[in-house]
Amino acid sequence: MKKIVSAGFGAVALLVTTAGCSQASEESNSDGLTGEWRMTSLEVGTEGNMATVEYSGQVIFTDDTMSVQAMNPDTSAPDTPLTVQGYEAYYGDLTRDPDAGTLSVTVESAAARDLIGQTFDRNYEVDGDTLVLTPSDPAEGFRVTYERHSPS
Repeated sequence: MKKIVSAGFGAVALLVTTAGCSQASEESNSDGLTGEWRMTSLEVGTEGNMATVEYSGQVIFTDDTMSVQAMNPDTSAPDTPLTVQGYEAYYGDLTRDPDAGTLSVTVESAAARDLIGQTFDRNYEVDGDTLVLTPSDPAEGFRVTYERHSPS
């Protein structure tokens, strides 16, 4: 059985810019999620038995959009349902429940076209400048950690 790595929710985001900081957008970012995050680690497996996988990426959150990009440095890695030639990229409409620490993204555009129209549900936890994304369904078996990116 082949395990599919779903690095997506925390991988690299299509360059999306957030313009203007209104009070409404500040309120919608009360959970600290909005912004650009760079992947620091990707782990796959089951809780208590996670293995680190070499991957790089970023995720960008606006008030209502999530954009993901991730890359497997192994150029001979086979395609997965989420990747094309080792690259994962998608974006879509975002809904989040800060009280529950959950989010959903419905894919509007993706490198792997079969993702379009799918909805991914994730748990998230923001602790200062660290973001951890995990699947709502533990059977998906991954944990992605990001660090908030502050442009210089």
